[in-house]
Amino acid sequence: MIAADTSALIAFLEGLLGRDVEQLGVAAASGNLVLPPVTVVEVLSASTQLQAILLNVTLLESKPGYWERAGQNRRLLREKGLKANLGDTLIAQSCIDHDVPLITRDGDFRHFAKHCGLTLA
Repeated sequence: MIAADTSALIAFLEGLLGRDVEQLGVAAASGNLVLPPVTVVEVLSASTQLQAILLNVTLLESKPGYWERAGQNRRLLREKGLKANLGDTLIAQSCIDHDVPLITRDGDFRHFAKHCGLTLA
């Protein structure tokens, strides 16, 4: 399994080029793509036309203690003076909890990889 964040998913759907788009294409074609729920919320906030596509993708379920771990990781990064917006925090925590690598083109996730255990694809 491999997950995608909003930036990579939108780039893929818009037909843009990039390593992330290639990875996402392979994952989608092989049936290995999963999505954090926040990615779905962000994508549907931008366009309802994508709803049919998203219905066929497995969502990562929240595990017990998810919200507490997300809050702790966000606090850890903010105490270090690093950017950790709420949406990215929730996407990262979903992937960390499921030990699923994240496809992204958003550089802010590197902080979660360095300090919180997120694996970037």
